[in-house]
Amino acid sequence: MINKNFILAAILFLSGAALALQDTTTHADTSAVLNSDSGQTTVSIIRVEGTIGPTSTQYIERGLRKSIENGDEVFIIELDTPGGLLDSTQDIVQALLGTEHPTVVYVSPRGANAGSAGTFITMAAHVAAMAPATNIGAASPVAMGGGEMDTVAQKKIFNFSESYIESIAEQRERNAEWAKSAVRDGASITATEALEINVIDIIADDLQDLLNQLDGMEIEGKTLRTRDADTTRIPQTLAEIFFSFILRPEVMLILTLVAIYGIIGEVTNPGGIVPGVAGVIALILLLYGVAAMPINIAGFILIGLAIILFVAEAFTPAFGLLITGGAVAFFLGALMLFQDLPDEMQISLLWLIPATLLTTAFFAWIVTYGIKSLFNPARTGLEATIGKTAEVTDSILPGQTGRVFFDGEYWTAESDTPLNEGDISEIVEFSGLRVKVKPASKQALDENKPEKPR
Repeated sequence: MINKNFILAAILFLSGAALALQDTTTHADTSAVLNSDSGQTTVSIIRVEGTIGPTSTQYIERGLRKSIENGDEVFIIELDTPGGLLDSTQDIVQALLGTEHPTVVYVSPRGANAGSAGTFITMAAHVAAMAPATNIGAASPVAMGGGEMDTVAQKKIFNFSESYIESIAEQRERNAEWAKSAVRDGASITATEALEINVIDIIADDLQDLLNQLDGMEIEGKTLRTRDADTTRIPQTLAEIFFSFILRPEVMLILTLVAIYGIIGEVTNPGGIVPGVAGVIALILLLYGVAAMPINIAGFILIGLAIILFVAEAFTPAFGLLITGGAVAFFLGALMLFQDLPDEMQISLLWLIPATLLTTAFFAWIVTYGIKSLFNPARTGLEATIGKTAEVTDSILPGQTGRVFFDGEYWTAESDTPLNEGDISEIVEFSGLRVKVKPASKQALDENKPEKPR
């Protein structure tokens, strides 16, 4: 009954979560659709902060679609990012270059940065704007791709990135030479410098100042009327917030641990349900993260090797050598797992070292004894009497049955070796209501004292 109640509660919880996600999305969609039939112009705004990843792409693309549906004058992206994934950056750039709907990337607030991936995104908008005391540049593909590259691969990625940002700058009629230097040399400039050399179009103190300067500007044959426009912010949905949280490296590391602990815990303690369910859910979320992020496969292989070494320690008298090897393999695997991410998304040693120590302790203690217990002899039932001794009360010949006495009862017995009345036999196995015996070994005699028949 407890198990059924748990499963029912889990189903109800998941159903409620799904409805919450749907309601959140519906609410956001409804609040965003503010038509301008009355003549009042509208502007939709989203804010993108932190590293650029798959969820950033989804948020920007959804915001752009909603802005088009609303008939907004312009779609504004407030941006503050140190960089992000190249694949996600390309998707965002394609969306911005591929739309005729007026788009603005506004690097704000003061002190914000459009680094690395942010440089590509800012230059891809119809209008590139920055707040005072902000920066743009440092678009080196090393920072965008993460990890180590050989000379040939490095040359290829640099050539691609240079030509890519050059094409973006040329399409938006911006400074292509500086754009290439941002990739090639990692050049970074302030908002004032960016305006002087035609990297951006506007420096705006705040959002209202930006709307005032956009007013009257012509984009894609459309003259903007933004001075007195109603602004609508499109928030992230609960799903976008959740999956953005899931795709953080430290969270993915925790999911890896939960998947390992939960599945191993269920295997070593069948029927626990909770460890197994938690492990499977964590594994599914982890696989989603692996599919969405450029995870290093060698890291996964090393973590798998670590688990094999941890489990092997339970069966091999290696005196801790396999546990030590497993700890080293796990540490290196977790370190390599995220090496293909940008520098700002690398896993910290403050997370990695405790995770390694915790995993080593888990396998050294819980898993070792849990797995060994699966192979311990039975302690209850008829199987628990196998290996114990019984006194022969009626002689037993091969092919014929006799009787033995043990556990206060007489049992019909058979044996491949002749046994005489009064001999001490050792129980081998049970077959229905018969017991198979053999002459007792010295070890069995030392460990068991046969019970005398009454």
